[in-house]
Amino acid sequence: MNITESSHRAGWPDFSVYGSPPPAATLAAWLRETHARTGALFSAIDAARLAVPQSRIVNPPQWEIGHVGWFQEFWVQRRGSQDAPSMLRGADRLYDSAQVPHGTRWSLDLPDIDATRRYCDSVMERSLEALDRAPLTHELAYFTQLSIFHQDMHNEAFCYMWHTLGYPVPDFLAVPAAPGAPAADIEIPARSFMLGAMPGSGFVFDNEKWRHEITLPAYAIAANAVTNAEFLAFVEDAGYRRGDLWSAAGWQMVQELALEAPRYWQCDAGAWKVRRFDRVIALDPLEPVMHVSFHEAEAYCRWTGRRLPTEAEWECAAASGPDEPRKRRYPWGDNTEPPVEAAARRSAWGAHRMSGNLWEWTSSRFAPYPDFIADPYREYSAPWFVDDHRVLRGGSFVTPLRLLRNTWRNFYPPHRADVFCGFRTCAA
Repeated sequence: MNITESSHRAGWPDFSVYGSPPPAATLAAWLRETHARTGALFSAIDAARLAVPQSRIVNPPQWEIGHVGWFQEFWVQRRGSQDAPSMLRGADRLYDSAQVPHGTRWSLDLPDIDATRRYCDSVMERSLEALDRAPLTHELAYFTQLSIFHQDMHNEAFCYMWHTLGYPVPDFLAVPAAPGAPAADIEIPARSFMLGAMPGSGFVFDNEKWRHEITLPAYAIAANAVTNAEFLAFVEDAGYRRGDLWSAAGWQMVQELALEAPRYWQCDAGAWKVRRFDRVIALDPLEPVMHVSFHEAEAYCRWTGRRLPTEAEWECAAASGPDEPRKRRYPWGDNTEPPVEAAARRSAWGAHRMSGNLWEWTSSRFAPYPDFIADPYREYSAPWFVDDHRVLRGGSFVTPLRLLRNTWRNFYPPHRADVFCGFRTCAA
């Protein structure tokens, strides 16, 4: 290893700390699966829809798909070294998100979509060859998983984007089952709790490291996420017109966006409806409220006299019992749903059914755990600690199961509502 190669690896962890990785065959299957999901998402739209208006909450799709391929090549094949050449000339200048400002991504001289797809296909084939021919070291397994999970998250972001832009719903998407009637709180006694990921438990991101003891007072957390019916009561009680319920930043957001209800809701002759992708459907009162920002969740809590859980309270509740298999229904209020009993369809939301339905806002600001050290992909967490990002937990119905774990921390600015997100509450 030369001096340049050694210097760029300085500070990298001992990758064996994550424990035994999945077999190479499993990693190869995941690579193919996430690549196929990207392809399916893009097959759901026509070429004309690749040109999207500039927005701070979306990327140009043609840029983003190239970025996904670049990221995999950079970490799996180039081992994170700028000195190792890309198979695509100028790729670092085009696709390195840490170096390419968001607002400039619409004006880059990008390869056309067919060339971009060929590049991504070639990157995947080289990654598969590396898994096939080389011993599966802890380092190779780490960076392969990093690239897979990175693409998984971008696939979820593509789904957000398709919804934001009103594009057709991809055929493979399913929504979470409705929770049924509001449930009583779950009482969690005071305890010491180990927050965060434990070494040896598998791949985790740097902001989950490492497990550390905290003390939690007793609290009571709702067994279910807040439903449309519950949130509608807030809307109809002039919740969006009462500045006393909102923080200063939240009230500013309401006024700037002229919000009278959650984004994508609309009232038609007294009947509430909601837009889902390119369809407008009746608002299901029993579904969890979705596409609400942290500000909206916080205002609802003030109205009810309750509060959002901290991320530690959320993780403790999620870890306090067994999880159930997820139940979903297909796909956004049309008639293609497989026949299931309504009771079963509405039973999936409970105290221990906290992952894989919707991302849930917590009251916690995104901050490092004690003794935080950035992993090789330094831009994943550390740059966002200084801004006002709030932690979300749980994962959505679009999140692959391989990503779901109680310790996973997502984070967004408090105004964002394009994410598939909702919330549950705690007793004050």
